[in-house]
Amino acid sequence: MDIKKNNVPNNTVTRKLTDLDEQTGNIYESVVVISRRANQIATQLKQELNRKLADFSTTTDSLEETFENREQIEISRYYERLPKPVLIATEEFLEHEVYFRNATPEEK
Repeated sequence: MDIKKNNVPNNTVTRKLTDLDEQTGNIYESVVVISRRANQIATQLKQELNRKLADFSTTTDSLEETFENREQIEISRYYERLPKPVLIATEEFLEHEVYFRNATPEEK
């Protein structure tokens, strides 16, 4: 699922617990899977935003040279409007787009 081209709502949505624990059989395992995927998404978005904003960084650090860059503001606003990583991860989980597996005792 492309993070930016999806129809995930920006607001929280009430979900049925039976929908969440359907894949794992345990609501707590489902929450762990969703939280780990949300961390991956958040890291990916942060790296992408930092790469885009690195183009606007200046070599001098003085308060007098602070100016308003229109493109930088638009990029920041775009990322602020995206749904939260937890909402994206939950939607991916419910659409069976997240791969996960249980660790066996030997793997721990």
